[in-house]
Amino acid sequence: MSSSQSINCELCPHYCKIKPGSSGLCKTRFNRDGKLDLPFYGFITALANDPIEKKPLYHFRPGTQILSVGFALCNMCCPFCQNWHISQNTKSPGRKITPTELVNAAKEHSPDKTQLAVAYTYSEPLVHFEFLLDCMAEMRRAGAANVLVTNGCVNKKAANEILNLADAVNVDLKCYSEETYSKTLGVDLKTVLNFIESAYAKGVHVEITTLVVPGLNDSTAELELCRNFISGLEIQENPIPWHLSAYHPDWKWNAPSTTPESLTRIAGHCKGRPAYVYTGNIAAEKNDTACVSCGNILVSRRAYRINASGLTQKTENGKIIYCCASCCKPAPFRG
Repeated sequence: MSSSQSINCELCPHYCKIKPGSSGLCKTRFNRDGKLDLPFYGFITALANDPIEKKPLYHFRPGTQILSVGFALCNMCCPFCQNWHISQNTKSPGRKITPTELVNAAKEHSPDKTQLAVAYTYSEPLVHFEFLLDCMAEMRRAGAANVLVTNGCVNKKAANEILNLADAVNVDLKCYSEETYSKTLGVDLKTVLNFIESAYAKGVHVEITTLVVPGLNDSTAELELCRNFISGLEIQENPIPWHLSAYHPDWKWNAPSTTPESLTRIAGHCKGRPAYVYTGNIAAEKNDTACVSCGNILVSRRAYRINASGLTQKTENGKIIYCCASCCKPAPFRG
């Protein structure tokens, strides 16, 4: 390849044509003399133990801890981004880490060595595709679970590669409007829907988060479209929890905050279809999960204070099986 040639990036729907001496839209991919350079390979902005519920994942290894690995930059420019300090900033403070060092960190931080897990999160992990593949492969060999917290905005080939190494994902479904995705967020809705569908079809545990932004995606019609997509995809034995999260004004968006009352009302309207709907980012939120057979509270949640005493678990063929502690029927959780 000549040093004067552009590089065509096919990771996401932007299909950036990167000229020599320039980077693509997400800033993570650079054309250095006609060759692809990854200046942010291994660059992380945070490394911390979190409750797994903070991802949020409510039906995957409830009550456990997970090592969160934070990244910088993103291939979307949501004007209401709640993490824009790192998603839109090439100068974010951080450090570089190798995949092997990350595996060792996971082992060091885990209070339960039998349930190692790492979440790739905070900003958009998928724009660091090559690093993720390397890390997730090493994590899989070490027996650790890989969790992606993502906007789901990558093309099918990349999605298939990365999802083959994923155990759980939480995908941001910003809305169900092609126009909003295109004009406001700068990408396309179909790519995100394809990612969700692919993850679910591969047997990856899927949960979905929608940030409810007043005046943008909080109409009954808009949320009904999201609801229909999720409930139309899930099957009873494998539910897709839907997290409705409260927005607050940030970065370039000044709409009033989502009120707890409105979010609770929306969640109440949607509950039952999909099977599990939860609220987030509001005070005194109460998000319990009850057994559908006997009504026993399987998991009680008050923010990140978790009581999972309503569950029992056993291991079969290397997999964790959850059951109701009261009636012993299977519970809708995965491990």
